[in-house]
Amino acid sequence: MSTHTSPSAPLRVGVVGAGQLARMMGEASREAGVRITVLASSSDDAAVATCDDVILGDAHDQAALDRLSQEVDVVTFDHELVDLDHVATLESRGVTVRPSAVALRFAVDKAYQREELAAAGLPVPRFLVVSSSRDPRITPFLDELAGLPVVKAARGGYDGRGVLFPSDRDETLVMIAETCVHGDVVIEERLDLQSEVAQLVVRGVDGALALYPLVTTVQSDGMCVEVRYPADVSSDVLVQARELGTRLATLIDVVGVLAVELFVTDKGLVINEVALRPHNSGHWTIEGARTSQFANHLRAVSGQPLGDVATTTPHAVMVNVVGSEQPSSLAAALDVPGIFVHDYGKSWRPGRKLGHVTVVSDDAPSAHVTAWKGARAYGTRTKES
Repeated sequence: MSTHTSPSAPLRVGVVGAGQLARMMGEASREAGVRITVLASSSDDAAVATCDDVILGDAHDQAALDRLSQEVDVVTFDHELVDLDHVATLESRGVTVRPSAVALRFAVDKAYQREELAAAGLPVPRFLVVSSSRDPRITPFLDELAGLPVVKAARGGYDGRGVLFPSDRDETLVMIAETCVHGDVVIEERLDLQSEVAQLVVRGVDGALALYPLVTTVQSDGMCVEVRYPADVSSDVLVQARELGTRLATLIDVVGVLAVELFVTDKGLVINEVALRPHNSGHWTIEGARTSQFANHLRAVSGQPLGDVATTTPHAVMVNVVGSEQPSSLAAALDVPGIFVHDYGKSWRPGRKLGHVTVVSDDAPSAHVTAWKGARAYGTRTKES
């Protein structure tokens, strides 16, 4: 790592990945008092337009990671699709990486995540990790379940990819066999859900914690389509979510944003997934909190005190904009009164996340209606819940 930064110069944060999360980190970098260099796979990547410097290279290329680390004071990430051995190599060379390779494994490897959380006594669905469809434990495990399972690739899945919902036992076995070709598979109990929520926690270098309020998330085809603040849950659920978020942040030893996706069941909260980076469920904080998740992530990884996470609005609704079969219209969305439109600078493609819209309001129903009006004007393929 280079060491020629002057005391008065802003800290230099390197971001592995140049997607929409890095783009919004770039937009928050001045507020956080940092300078961002992104490792981008292409000059057309979303974050290139908002970040200070760009290095072209692949996130799985050790040489590219080395080039990034030589230009910055700390390295962080906008996605989990990384090689943990490469990240550990950076750390062995004295590069400051936040979150660390050890912490990142919780997000990179679902099998490891499930096993570690279960060992810590945290609430997770019943699960079995296998590396072969011929594993003799599969049949008795499936027999124990009340219904059909969820089949998950241990690595590489996101936005519903790598998460399969079989319709019968035969299809379950086929999905396990096909997924095992690419690595470990998590076979998991399919729960009866009341709703889904997300708890965002920011943890500083000194262990200080800041917790954003709990939000309700709405899923469709494995992808989050809407986020609502505040979450429509009981006070007991709010307390449990904060306790789980705090325990997880400490267990994982994360520095930066930790997003905890949770299932609300009749037996309480169950952990679905964790992400160690800014998260879709926190996009509303750009307008709805005093310090956005993006500014706070940058403050945390650069060793600064965390920003105030108090909300600035009684209600907020965020809707994702996903490419429909026809090109989207940013101009039409901008004409809708009362919405904040965030365009990711991506070319239109069906199924691609193109942006999001947020509405803050004193009234929850009107925020919901206006947010979806803006998303439909943009041309999203997602359906209103």
